[in-house]
Amino acid sequence: MSYGAAAALQAAIYQRLAADPAVQALSQGRIYDAAPSGEVPDIYVTLGPEEARDRGDFTGRAARHDFTVSVVADTGGFQRAKELAAAVSDALVDARPPLSRGCVVRMDFVRAVARRVGKAARRHIDLRFAALVAED
Repeated sequence: MSYGAAAALQAAIYQRLAADPAVQALSQGRIYDAAPSGEVPDIYVTLGPEEARDRGDFTGRAARHDFTVSVVADTGGFQRAKELAAAVSDALVDARPPLSRGCVVRMDFVRAVARRVGKAARRHIDLRFAALVAED
């Protein structure tokens, strides 16, 4: 196993979301590597935690990367957040974005959790994906 392709995968996921017209329109281009500080937008996408596990075999090195993409919204109930979450899912499921190291063999949706967070009842949807990445 190698964790070597993790940064390349994260960059590719970010680029894929940033280039997707539906994600762009619904998030107003607010896609972040970490939650924004200061004045927080009313809706945005952020890349979240990741876990990687060995999936290599006699044919070569590979790792399964389970990662989270979150949609956070302050207004509009869950409807706006769910529309953006659906666009994120559509952009990533079955995607094979080019990586600077390794290659994505498959990318699948695993699960989603939608909840209200904090006193302000911010809507938060965590989408969990699994990417199988093979290294050359």
